[in-house]
Amino acid sequence: QVQLVESGGGSVQAGGSLSLSCATSERSWDTNAMGWFRQAPGKDREFVAAIIWGGGRPAYADSVKGRFTISGDSAQNTATLQMTDLKPEDAANYYCAADSARRHYLCMGSGCYSRSYEYDLWGQGTQVTVSA
Repeated sequence: QVQLVESGGGSVQAGGSLSLSCATSERSWDTNAMGWFRQAPGKDREFVAAIIWGGGRPAYADSVKGRFTISGDSAQNTATLQMTDLKPEDAANYYCAADSARRHYLCMGSGCYSRSYEYDLWGQGTQVTVSA
């Protein structure tokens, strides 16, 4: 069964930077989009960023715009989240997600791939800690 493999994360002081990477365990597994979500203790999982292959500009949550950058390779099915100017409120468990092409999911309207149900593959999560 295909899985998402995450790497990166760790601990950093406020203002610092970290990079998270994600890849499908089978590189030939086609995806339509890949994204990142995060969940802090006692809070709901929230959208962070998404990249849609062939779909224009990446999407970001307002809270990370200008500080986080998502990039990826559609041929390799990999995604990287570069995080800069980290704040204590960014501390959370970060999850990579992917929408498998075989689902034939079609997003209509706005906010595509900002919702959990638009993804069928999820990583195990990687912890990001930011100290003040």
